[in-house]
Amino acid sequence: MADLYLKALESERKSLWAACRLKGLAKGTPERVRIEELDRLLAEHKAKKAG
Repeated sequence: MADLYLKALESERKSLWAACRLKGLAKGTPERVRIEELDRLLAEHKAKKAG
């Protein structure tokens, strides 16, 4: 079965990353901070799933 939570997190991260690349946003901007938060959430979710 598809993990919809994981797909949603990955989709949001990919979208934000594309916007950051397009706009040339520096570290510390709200978008980049959200990407870091998404990375943490993805890692926690994958660890929970694996363990």
